[in-house]
Amino acid sequence: MSTTEGRRSRKVQESRAAMANAAVDLVLAHGLDQVTVETISERADVSRRTFSRYFAGKEDAVVDALRADYARINAALAARPAEEDPLTAYYRALRGWLDEEPTAWHRLPRSADLLRLLHEEPSLLAAYLRVRDEAETESVAIVARRLGLDAERDLRPALAVSLAVGAFGTAVRFWIAPGASTPRAPLPQLIDAAFAALADEPAPRTTTT
Repeated sequence: MSTTEGRRSRKVQESRAAMANAAVDLVLAHGLDQVTVETISERADVSRRTFSRYFAGKEDAVVDALRADYARINAALAARPAEEDPLTAYYRALRGWLDEEPTAWHRLPRSADLLRLLHEEPSLLAAYLRVRDEAETESVAIVARRLGLDAERDLRPALAVSLAVGAFGTAVRFWIAPGASTPRAPLPQLIDAAFAALADEPAPRTTTT
């Protein structure tokens, strides 16, 4: 990539991030119904036309940072050593993201608030589920390549990813649950516990007839 292309790519990413951050800030401060594409564009200092080149609507802008986080996790998954089994590789990719990425969810105070809001607003939840499903599809493709399997014909890559994503999602749900009599555990600790519980789960007994 040339210097000019690299500069243009950085500018595009910076503009996209500015709009996504503006969308999250405004929605958390005022609620989804009170925020428009115009107010997001004004906060990010871009035109409505520029916003529409990047996002289909305000919901897509709000969840865009989460799309970037899933992309980072998948990049880490693809880079894991080939000898690791899929669950271990996904877990270590997650832990790498948590330990090293400045924007990992537990490092940003607003992340938990955003994740809670996603489950309160149906249109935001739908946008988030699209992002998560796209990321999961990419994870399956990565695992299939690691195992040398055809993801369309062999269920093992999809099953491994489903288990890993399920453990991740369960940890996140516990993390964002409203505080009760005990304080919420840190997200990395909950992810460790979820994957440990998954590893301890006994294999089902097969039956013969």
